[in-house]
Amino acid sequence: MPNNIKYALAFSVLPQILIVKWLGNYPQFIESVYSNVLYQFISKAFRYVFGWIPFSVGDIFYTIAAVLIIRFLVTEGKFILKNPKEFFFKILTAISVLYFVFHLFWGMNYYRLPLHEKLNLSDEYTTPELIDFTERLITKTNQIHLQITKNDTLPVILPYSKSEVYKKAPKGFENLSLKYPDLSYHPKSIKTSLYSLVLTYMGFSGYLNPFTNEGQVNGLKTDFKYPFVTCHEISHQIGYSAENEANFLGFLGAINNDDIYFKYAAYAYVLRYCLSEIYITDEKKYEEMNDRLNKGIIKNYIESNKFWAKYNTGLKPAFKNTFNAFLKANNQTQGIKSYSYVVTLLVNYYKNSEL
Repeated sequence: MPNNIKYALAFSVLPQILIVKWLGNYPQFIESVYSNVLYQFISKAFRYVFGWIPFSVGDIFYTIAAVLIIRFLVTEGKFILKNPKEFFFKILTAISVLYFVFHLFWGMNYYRLPLHEKLNLSDEYTTPELIDFTERLITKTNQIHLQITKNDTLPVILPYSKSEVYKKAPKGFENLSLKYPDLSYHPKSIKTSLYSLVLTYMGFSGYLNPFTNEGQVNGLKTDFKYPFVTCHEISHQIGYSAENEANFLGFLGAINNDDIYFKYAAYAYVLRYCLSEIYITDEKKYEEMNDRLNKGIIKNYIESNKFWAKYNTGLKPAFKNTFNAFLKANNQTQGIKSYSYVVTLLVNYYKNSEL
C-alpha cells in the first residue's frame, strides 16, 4: 500500500470522530436514515447470516482477533524501537478501521432520538408517581408469582433450558409489534456467550456483538431473570443502544410474551429498580413496600445476589468503570447510571394505563 494512502487511512480516524459527533447533533436524522433504514438492513443481514449457527460466531472472531493481536505484538515488538513511526501508523490504521466499522454496523444508534421523545413521554416524574407505580408493580408481581408457585414462600424456578428461552423470546416482540411495527424482530440471533464465565467475573449478564449482531447472553446461570436478559439483548439488536431504553423495551417484550415466566422475569426485574429509587429518597417507605413482597420473590432476589457475590473480585469495579467510560464516550452522559433511568420511562408510560 502506498505511504500516502496508508497515512490517509490512519489519520482518517480524526475526521471520522468529528463527523460522528457532528451527526450526533441531529438525532432525528440518525433516527430516520440510520436507525430505521440502514441499520435495519445491516442488522437483519447479519442475523440471517449468523443466526442459524448454534454457537457464538462473534466470540470466535474475538478469540481469533486476540490471537492475531498477540502475534502482532510479538512479531512487531522487536521492531518498535527501531521503527516506532511505522508501528504507530499500523496501530492507528487498525483503530481507524474498527472505529468506522463499529459506527457503521451499530454505534450510530447511540445518537438516535431518545425513546421518551418518540413515545411522547415526560423525562421526569414525581415521588408520588413513582410510589403509585411501584405499588401497582408490587401487586402485579405478587399476583404472577403466586400464579406460578401456588405458594407465596417459594421462589420461582425457571423450567426452561437456555435454548428454549431463546426460542420463546421473539414471541413477545411479535405481539408488541402489533402496536409498534418498528419493534418487530426477525430473524433471531440469540446465543449463549462462549465467555460466560468471563462475563460473570466482569459483572455482565450479556452483550450485543456489534460486528456480527448476535445477542450474547451470559449462560452460566439460568435464574428467574434469564428471559428478561434475553429480551434486553433483543432490544439492542432492534437498534436501541441506550441501556435504559433496552431495559424498557426488554420489559415490554417480556410482558407481552404469552409465557408467564417471561412476564414474571420482567415484573420482578424492574421492581428492584423502582424500590431502589424509593430507597434513595425514603428509606422508611422502601422498608414498608419491600415487606409487601411475597417471600418467594425475596428468595429469588437473594439467590441472584448470592450468585453474583460468589464471582465478585477486585477487578469488577475496573470493568464497570471501563464500560461506564465507554457509554459516556458514546452519548450516554449518565454512563452506567442510565440503567436506573428505565424507571422514568416506566412511570410515565404507565401513568394512565394498566400494568
